[in-house]
Amino acid sequence: MSTEKLIIFDTTMRDGEQSPGASMTKDEKLRIARQLERMKVDVIEAGFPASSNGDFEAVKAVGKLIKDSVVCGLCRANDKDIQRGIDALSGANAWRIHVFIATSVLHMEKKLRMTPDQVFEQAKLSVRYAKNACPDVEFSPEDGSRSDPDFLCRVLEAVIKEGATTINIPDTVGYAVPEQFGEMIRSIRERVPNSDKAVWSVHCHNDLGMAVANSLAAVRIGGARQIECTINGLGERAGNTSLEEVVMALRTRKDFFKLETRIDTTQIVPASRLVSQITGFVVQPNKAVVGANAFAHASGIHQDGVIKARETYEIMTAEDVGWSANKIVLGKLSGRTAFRQRLKEIGIELDNEDGYNKAFQRFKDLADKKSEIFDEDLQALVSQEAGTSRNEVWGLVSMRQGSGTSDKPHASVVLKKNGADVKAESKGDGPVDATFKAIESVAKSGAELLLFSVNAVTQGTESQGEVTVRLSKGGRIVNGVGADTDIIVASAKAYISALNKIESKVERVNPQHQI
Repeated sequence: MSTEKLIIFDTTMRDGEQSPGASMTKDEKLRIARQLERMKVDVIEAGFPASSNGDFEAVKAVGKLIKDSVVCGLCRANDKDIQRGIDALSGANAWRIHVFIATSVLHMEKKLRMTPDQVFEQAKLSVRYAKNACPDVEFSPEDGSRSDPDFLCRVLEAVIKEGATTINIPDTVGYAVPEQFGEMIRSIRERVPNSDKAVWSVHCHNDLGMAVANSLAAVRIGGARQIECTINGLGERAGNTSLEEVVMALRTRKDFFKLETRIDTTQIVPASRLVSQITGFVVQPNKAVVGANAFAHASGIHQDGVIKARETYEIMTAEDVGWSANKIVLGKLSGRTAFRQRLKEIGIELDNEDGYNKAFQRFKDLADKKSEIFDEDLQALVSQEAGTSRNEVWGLVSMRQGSGTSDKPHASVVLKKNGADVKAESKGDGPVDATFKAIESVAKSGAELLLFSVNAVTQGTESQGEVTVRLSKGGRIVNGVGADTDIIVASAKAYISALNKIESKVERVNPQHQI
């Protein structure tokens, strides 16, 4: 059976971070980029270089780091944006400039305030400008699924003549349905005379829950050979096409799609966990492929069948996508060498020796509280270490709290502010509320608490609790993550982590641009 290759284009760090609260720092993007490269993603869209100086630096850093994937930057169809993309990525091993402009009547009239002829010329000129510096240019007609087909074909023919090597059709608002979208891609490819000179791609949103189905229909019916997607389906509104679902659908039903990817599927779950930890967006238990219940069987009939033959109720194995048993890997007597080796085995790299030393100390502290250390524990403590700012304003020195059925919950904390100890205490509606109020009484950030989320890292009462706190101030939304066997301590760590991001001058502001 002959198979063709499908290109997997990951936009977790660009479109995915447009979810409110999912905005990432440069260091966080580098951690995700390493994992995407380890997973063998073909194209990594690292960000929107013109949106902020922070994102420019992040895209540039990802371009320098990644050697085995193409690194892409998104640019609006103007010379200034494109030049920022060129400046950020021209030093990369393999790079792509991704140019977009809206082509639907609604967007041209209401958003761009441009005529169709003006949009046509702008699209041509922008691709020409990008092509002069970069051999790999992608063009996207924003809101393509609601654009006039005649005008759309006219624009696409012109940009291919100018040198666009990939044409991406976005379903920007998740309006399409599979059969219609697949036929639309097929029709456009047939009508554009030079369509064979470009790779055809799709970028679908999940507003009606059909992003994966639309993408696969575009591949099967329309002949698209690139899918733009994100880890965990992360993205604004209802999210984007889910990378893990697309990849495993193609792998599981190769008989039907007759396509393959180069993705190392055993890296899917580690990627899912990393993105969830960094963004604070928890994966729902019944999420396909990466949800906690994806391979769980509660029904007695199902359990009996799986015990006798796994294929009775499992169309893929947990091991295929990187799920593993909670393997005990280390204990309190484990040394630095064993710790570093296990991190390497589960795909965790730290930037420098100081990072390893701090992570190892966190591990030893955890081993004093918890007799069995699992891979998930290592991922949580390293994620916490990597999320700690080198120039943090606030630090947790110590804390106490109390609550009971007849006592008003109270908390006292000792914080370190720029190296000096500061004490505070407060009462609250519960120990977490009291702790946050105590911290805020000295921090006086004025930030609004948008999210407080607690998840167990592993099973059992000794498990670490991983807490995500999302704060908003002055239009900025940041996440803080903390982990500890004591949920209240984890909560304090998460709140302080978020405070340090609020204080940070380098934390980027989410650009909130769509495709």
